Amino acid sequence: MTEPLWWQTGVIYQVYPRSFADANGDGIGDLAGITARLDYLVDLGVDAVWLSPIFPSPMADFGYDVADYCGVDPRFGTLADFDRLRDAAHARGLKLLLDFVPNHSSSEHPWFLESRSSRTNPKRDWYIWRDPAPDGGPPNNWQSYFGGSAWEWDAATGQYYLHQFLKEQPELNWRNPELRAAMLDAMRFWFDRGVDGFRIDVLWLAIKHPDFPDNPANPDWRVGMQDIERLLPAHSADQPEMMGIIAAMREVADAYPERVLIGEIYLPIPRLVAYYGEGGNGVHLPFNFHLLDARWDAGALAQLIADYEGALPADGWPNWVLGNHDKPRVASRVGPAQAAVAMLLLLTLRGTPTLYQGDELGMPNVAIPPERVQDPQALREPDTAFNRDEVRTPMPWDASAHAGFSTVEPWLPLNPDWAERNVMVQRDDAGSMLTFTRALLALRRAHRALSVGSWHAVSSDGAVLAYERRHSEERVLVALNLSNAAQTLVLPAWAETLTPALTTPPTRHPRLRGDDGGIADGAVLSLAPNQGILLA
Repeated sequence: MTEPLWWQTGVIYQVYPRSFADANGDGIGDLAGITARLDYLVDLGVDAVWLSPIFPSPMADFGYDVADYCGVDPRFGTLADFDRLRDAAHARGLKLLLDFVPNHSSSEHPWFLESRSSRTNPKRDWYIWRDPAPDGGPPNNWQSYFGGSAWEWDAATGQYYLHQFLKEQPELNWRNPELRAAMLDAMRFWFDRGVDGFRIDVLWLAIKHPDFPDNPANPDWRVGMQDIERLLPAHSADQPEMMGIIAAMREVADAYPERVLIGEIYLPIPRLVAYYGEGGNGVHLPFNFHLLDARWDAGALAQLIADYEGALPADGWPNWVLGNHDKPRVASRVGPAQAAVAMLLLLTLRGTPTLYQGDELGMPNVAIPPERVQDPQALREPDTAFNRDEVRTPMPWDASAHAGFSTVEPWLPLNPDWAERNVMVQRDDAGSMLTFTRALLALRRAHRALSVGSWHAVSSDGAVLAYERRHSEERVLVALNLSNAAQTLVLPAWAETLTPALTTPPTRHPRLRGDDGGIADGAVLSLAPNQGILLA
């Protein structure tokens, strides 16, 4: 086995820049704030920092509507501030990843302003324009992920343009070679500036069927589901030509040493793993989001893990995600008592884990008063869409005014228990979620079995999920009690001599305290309710 690369052994930490740390006192997080908090991430034990978009933007979708792919939005700082962040991160051994948004730009991007100016403009074909249907309506039945039609009428030029999100986010035409070259040049701009990789936004949507046929109806749609779910995205997503685009991106990345491409791809496992490509022409890590919606029981999780491991190509490195800026927080999905168990699962599965800011504090979703809702998706579909503001609230650093995030009222409300659930309180609490996560990350570094070892099922009977991680002669066992009742696990013979290296603390709001539990009695391991144990 060749020595694994940093993105295989490391842990990625997602920072949502608006909500991480505000250095200039305007209530919005910024690059200088992130720079000032890098030592926290080093102490936590992560290896790479991924920043959600920092590019100039009108912020219709909070940065995912890019107006300049080669700049920094003034709300976050300047290119000089970025350079300082990059240097400070690299000096601490942290890699720095950016969010690349190739599917759409802002409607205020100069490219789109040109494209929209006339049908004969040289950049007209940089975006997707179509004539009306015979009845004068949209060219087809495609829906926006934010509700309603995916087509917007432009009266000045007499055509519709495509937008699978907001109308302020027109879709780029990756079939146009000039557009493709310009976007690849934008990637080179940041690689030349020292970026260690990209998370690539909605990668599976970036090219569409050339004939734009109607999408078929979803037979499983029912009242209460979002508009986008009325149809199956047979022609608006996951098209065969996608692999050619990815190969071009990979060629750019491979020209720089040890860079990584991570694709945002919400697809079933058999299609997800296709994005690894063949012969090194895919993305290094097609994001595996299947834990986000998994049924929280031992059998379902064991089957998911086995299915994913079994579907990976021979050279495909796995990865796992339990939270991000778009989905409910894990502590709200599985309950606060299971949050540490979920963290133990995430950080001991084979492959590269991505940790979302605040999950190391056990933060739940934060209810947002109606008058403060800012998420455009929630505003457009208030009855069916998840309000993403609930997971984008400011990071609580301490018990000072505004939780140490800012000197003024933050752009979104703080978690209501911020005076108790914050970094400073949990840092000094031996039984806290933060202390547990820090210890777990240290164990990942100390045990090759956890960072690069193979994965083997041990048990998924009843409420206990147990598995082995193995590297050479080192063997580690992870046992997770997914229930609120005490459980036991009959240990395999090889594990009888192992001892508990780490146990999850019971959750008692606002702090996590309790005895260690989990004492092996002969060949039987006792697990307290909602407890996970790592034996080494």
